Amino acid sequence: MDNSTLTSSDTARRLDGSAFVQLGDALYGSYRTKDFERAIAFVDLVATVADEQNHHPDVSLGYGRVSFELSSHDAGGVTERDLALAHEIQRIADDAGVVAESVHTLRYDLAIDTVDADAIRDFWRVGMGYVERLVDEEIELVDPRGRGPKLWFQRMDPPRTDRNRIHVDVYVPATEAEARVEAILEAGGTLMTDQFAPDWWVLADVDGNELCICAAE
Repeated sequence: MDNSTLTSSDTARRLDGSAFVQLGDALYGSYRTKDFERAIAFVDLVATVADEQNHHPDVSLGYGRVSFELSSHDAGGVTERDLALAHEIQRIADDAGVVAESVHTLRYDLAIDTVDADAIRDFWRVGMGYVERLVDEEIELVDPRGRGPKLWFQRMDPPRTDRNRIHVDVYVPATEAEARVEAILEAGGTLMTDQFAPDWWVLADVDGNELCICAAE
């Protein structure tokens, strides 16, 4: 099977009608069941197919709720293997009467503006209990348990003292990004800049705390 990585533009139509959506380098999908027993049974059926395909998802299981994250770690993103497994999971869900969760999947990152990432990285690594990960020659911090948001460092040059140094990046499917921006504005937000749209928009609350809406590819 082709091991080339895919973007959300490649997968959006092919995932249409399923619970899955691509955000960055992974597919995410969530389902609701009537109780914990049915959630376990659903996961057991998925596990059988995953073993057959030799491609295994990360699973989050709760009372009446199951979430999946699919990524080809050897390829560094989403591949045909992930799409194949997503389709099989959706087939199992349809056969079992398991419904897709209506809440849209999001991904959150924390970004810190700094003139010297090396000087502050260990502070945040130790304080949050994270580990380092090298991505595209940049060091970011990730939760080894896979629960917390990624923490990355954005270089300031020159230093900016008139704005917050920490902001939240929210990644949504590219088709939903503009609607999310409009909803934030209606909720009292201010558009700081759309210079980088449609890749991302910078918004702020009335206190000046910044939030970036990013169109995930």
